[in-house]
Amino acid sequence: MIICHCTNISDHEIRSAIDWMRAADPDTIITPGKVYRALGKKADCGGCLTLFMSTMASSSSLKVPAELRGLKARKLKG
Repeated sequence: MIICHCTNISDHEIRSAIDWMRAADPDTIITPGKVYRALGKKADCGGCLTLFMSTMASSSSLKVPAELRGLKARKLKG
């Protein structure tokens, strides 16, 4: 399914880019901008952002690395 019509990015491409980034660096924080760059594209109108983000969220590889979870809460306590 096409997620971004401006740049012709599919849900499969988004998930593949996330998998590739996670395999390359298990601790990386993956953002929409990084996904666009990994695909050699950049955002245009932004109309797809909600769908883009939900597609990213559905990827099992998107999880935040364990050592970074709750980081803000730990900083506030310490």
